[in-house]
Amino acid sequence: METTNGTLDHGETEQTQTQSAFDNVDITSPDEENENDIFESAIQQEPLSPVLEDVPTDEAGDAFIEISVSDPQKVGDGMGSYLAYKVSTKTNILKFKKRQFFTMRRFSDFLGLHDLLVSKYLRLGRIIPPAPEKNIIGTTKVKMGGQGGQAETGTAGVNVEWIENRRKSLERFLNRVAQHPVLCQDTDFVNFLESDQELPRAVNTAALSGAGVMRLFNKMGETVNKITYKMDENDPWFNDKINEVETIDAHMQKLHSAIKALVTHRKELATLSGGVAKSAALLSTCEEHTGLSQALSQLADVEEKVELLRSEQANSDLYILSETIKDYIGLFGAIKDVFHERVKVFQNWQHAQIQLTKKRENKAKLELQERRDKLEFAQKEVEEWEAKVQRCQKEFDNISSEIKKEMERFELARARDFKSTIIKYLEDQMAHQQQQMKYWEAIVPVARDIA
Repeated sequence: METTNGTLDHGETEQTQTQSAFDNVDITSPDEENENDIFESAIQQEPLSPVLEDVPTDEAGDAFIEISVSDPQKVGDGMGSYLAYKVSTKTNILKFKKRQFFTMRRFSDFLGLHDLLVSKYLRLGRIIPPAPEKNIIGTTKVKMGGQGGQAETGTAGVNVEWIENRRKSLERFLNRVAQHPVLCQDTDFVNFLESDQELPRAVNTAALSGAGVMRLFNKMGETVNKITYKMDENDPWFNDKINEVETIDAHMQKLHSAIKALVTHRKELATLSGGVAKSAALLSTCEEHTGLSQALSQLADVEEKVELLRSEQANSDLYILSETIKDYIGLFGAIKDVFHERVKVFQNWQHAQIQLTKKRENKAKLELQERRDKLEFAQKEVEEWEAKVQRCQKEFDNISSEIKKEMERFELARARDFKSTIIKYLEDQMAHQQQQMKYWEAIVPVARDIA
């Protein structure tokens, strides 16, 4: 089994050690049991964030990477089964060994990749695109569905719409990661796309596993910490940006709810149009007036076509607009995680300053007591904590700077993404409206010919 996905290069190992060293600092704890292992390694200075065009390629021109997720295949039977997806990649980035390739990946592999990226880059202030959410009900329907083979329409118990929705979500997740100039060159991301070997099982992603339960408790603790701890912000940019993110996120959630209601309404309207079509068709068969019977028959045909158009419009609302909004709600959640990570770094810095003050006070007491036998050790402790304070401040400055660069890149990408989405949605809606007008215009002469 391939193990590259679970390994880090030397630079990434240093970053991970730095991250884990800060994870469990409690600034309210009176004891000093963690003093000797909190700051085991110095914080590494991160270079300025590049753009995708700066990524090395094997040819002249800008870097590109295109990823598609397709062909969901059910593997196994019963509750032990799962869906595997074909992940195809085209790229000219030198980090990859080939220019075009594909592999098969299951849903837990995507979640495992996301966890790896978060563990390595969140502490550095990078915005990690969120992975699609787990859906126990949808997964169970698939597991109890058909006996192997491709998840096609007609397979008993399989929610095809849910499978398609997940497939597109996974595809968007990978492409968002691929558009990040740093994440797209990550060793685990490259291995995820390129290796044809099965990846180590990401057992921590199981919803009901022990690790999953612990992760739930940790998230609850993080939520409480976010609510209860207020950082004295000295940089007005962060105050303004946090308020902006909160406001946009709240309005996006309202818009997403409204669009979901619109999807439901269009589907109901499509069903009602189908009912009108059937009723008009039945009426036309028993109508003795020839002209009226023909008009009713034509009306039934048009209503049947309109039913299909309204179903397509509902899909347009869902897959083009609603899912994009849902993705960005998740992305704004990832931004909030990055901002909170900065607060945690600030807490570590404050903890180090508190400990330094204590060590200086202890040294001053020893000097007053003329305890020369302990002064040398006390002075060494003061110097160690002075270095730790400097490293913490440096990490705080680094993550603050990186967040600003990440937000600039995110805003540019968001504007492009929404422009593309809105144009595509408007063109799709106009095409449906024009087609519907043609259907209705075709029946007008028949209605006028009724004698």
